[in-house]
Amino acid sequence: MTQSPAQPGEQETAYADMWFDPACPWAWITSRWLVEVEKVRKVSVRWHVMSLGVLNEGRDLSEEYRESLARSWQAVRVCVAAEQRLGPEVLGGLYTALGTRFHNNDEPRTLDTVRAALADAGLPADLAEAADSTEYDEALRASHAEAMKLVGEDVGTPVVQVEGASFFGPVVTPVPRGEDAGKLWDGVRLVAGTDGFFELKRTRTRAPIFD
Repeated sequence: MTQSPAQPGEQETAYADMWFDPACPWAWITSRWLVEVEKVRKVSVRWHVMSLGVLNEGRDLSEEYRESLARSWQAVRVCVAAEQRLGPEVLGGLYTALGTRFHNNDEPRTLDTVRAALADAGLPADLAEAADSTEYDEALRASHAEAMKLVGEDVGTPVVQVEGASFFGPVVTPVPRGEDAGKLWDGVRLVAGTDGFFELKRTRTRAPIFD
């Protein structure tokens, strides 16, 4: 479908692509910021899947974190299955349902929670069968590899692409709301358009805040 050209004085829609793993709290906050941006700027977000499990393969990790990563495969596999069967447009709603339960409600990262999120998103219950199957792992790895190709191997989730520029982050807490979200978007868009811009970073001094 071809979009009509913008009329004089009319702002064209900007697109943001975000790669997420539903288990990542920082990605969740970034995603809620982008949802806020859609309310105050002419922006449309396109959602894609990446995997903390794939990202951390072969790394020396604590046993606790290994167990957490093992549990993370279920939700992300279900996301890929939903995308493959129903199209990428269902990912935003499913991610919202999963993230709300995982992060805002602090529900366990179990198959029962995934099933409840599918119901919240109005998606077929049998998609939960993908949780413990490797059927969609090739597609999952391909989507993850696409994100890593954009930003390099020394970063994690989230990956965001704005108008052809890709980066890890922004990592922020709590979620910027309203015009504050819009101002952060304006700044991200500005640096994204700066040739040769790579990094801004400082040590995190807060845990994720989901309210």
